[in-house]
Amino acid sequence: MLIQRIGAAFMGMPDTRGKSNNLRYAMEDAALSAFSIFFTQSPSFLDSQVRMQKQQGKNNAASLFGVHQIPCDNQIRNLLDPVPPETLFPLMATICDELYRDGHLERFRSINGTFLIALDGTDFFSSEKIGCPSCTQSTLKNGKTLNRHIAVTPVLVAPGQNNVIALAPQFVQPQDGHDKQDCELAASGRWLDRWGAHYASWGVTYLGDDLYCHQRHCQRVLEHHANFLFTCKPDSHATLYEWIADFSRMDGVTTVVHPRRIGKKSFTDTYRYVNQVPLRDSDDALMVNWFELVTTDAQGDVMFRNAWATSHRITADNVAAFATAGRARWKIENENNNTLKTKGYHFEHNFGHGQQHLSNLFATLILLAFLVHTTLDWIDGPYHAVRDSLPSRRTFFEHLRALIQYLPFDDWNQLMQFMLKRLDPDPPDTS
Repeated sequence: MLIQRIGAAFMGMPDTRGKSNNLRYAMEDAALSAFSIFFTQSPSFLDSQVRMQKQQGKNNAASLFGVHQIPCDNQIRNLLDPVPPETLFPLMATICDELYRDGHLERFRSINGTFLIALDGTDFFSSEKIGCPSCTQSTLKNGKTLNRHIAVTPVLVAPGQNNVIALAPQFVQPQDGHDKQDCELAASGRWLDRWGAHYASWGVTYLGDDLYCHQRHCQRVLEHHANFLFTCKPDSHATLYEWIADFSRMDGVTTVVHPRRIGKKSFTDTYRYVNQVPLRDSDDALMVNWFELVTTDAQGDVMFRNAWATSHRITADNVAAFATAGRARWKIENENNNTLKTKGYHFEHNFGHGQQHLSNLFATLILLAFLVHTTLDWIDGPYHAVRDSLPSRRTFFEHLRALIQYLPFDDWNQLMQFMLKRLDPDPPDTS
């Protein structure tokens, strides 16, 4: 079971306690206890398990997650605060590597056979009163300081796929030896430096908004033997759009028109593209390939407009597919960030801020839980069968929370079989 392997990985967590400290609780018990809250999407899970242990002599924190002794909330925070979130990054990478190795990710292959990795930053904590050394600080108009935690949360996306695959994050935070404030683009650059070579063998195209369509960042992608497909706006790329205008006057911009219907409504997708235009006004400007999509309705009103710069060569045959891939970037907002913040993961909730790494570590544990849920739905037959028998993710977790608060189970298989038998009197063979 994947969760058992996670417990084994947690055993390697650094323990900064001295020999004279109270060592009653193991580090893996603290980490597993926190992970169990995020996995079950139940902030009260541990309290219910302490009661269950007193009343029934056993509990699900032990049988389902491998927690030997349940620490209280403050003990969990104190034990985990010194642990850098980077400790968990190899575990997330290993899970994704195994999905790739076993062929589960083939459905995510996209343009020119590459995988699409979307990059974006998201805030998950802000406060004028609480702060830590990992916070990014900004001064408000009232003169007060706002402490924020921001994460770059790369995900594997693909057109037509409802799931996204969470990769190891990178946090925006003060950097040793740097006077300049850290930012999303700098954090994304560090992520590329750490993981770019790791994913290069997969064949990758990076997606991002206009912030990422910056020469140094594009070059960084190319240096890691990958491709890019970034939103490219006129306001921030004046030189490039001057070239586009010059090419247009000389009929050097190719136009492709695709009419289509959705039900009774008619739309027209008009693509324009040109290859090899400079990204900026300099002698060393990177040459990129530009394309635009404008969608109009039957009355000629513009329903959608966007443009991108890419390292892939654009042709009349592939421009529509590239636009579809570029629009898949929104999945990092809809299927990732929005899911984490509004679908039970409580990504923006302050479970504990700490004085060192706690806030970022908890955010990483939430991302790990999200990744594990997606993985189990693919590789665990009983888990998938239960999910498939219920109408939504929300309903699944409602059922799960209710059961594990009142009934003890010997293991995950018994829990899944219990749910499946009551949802479907004639359950499928999940072996």
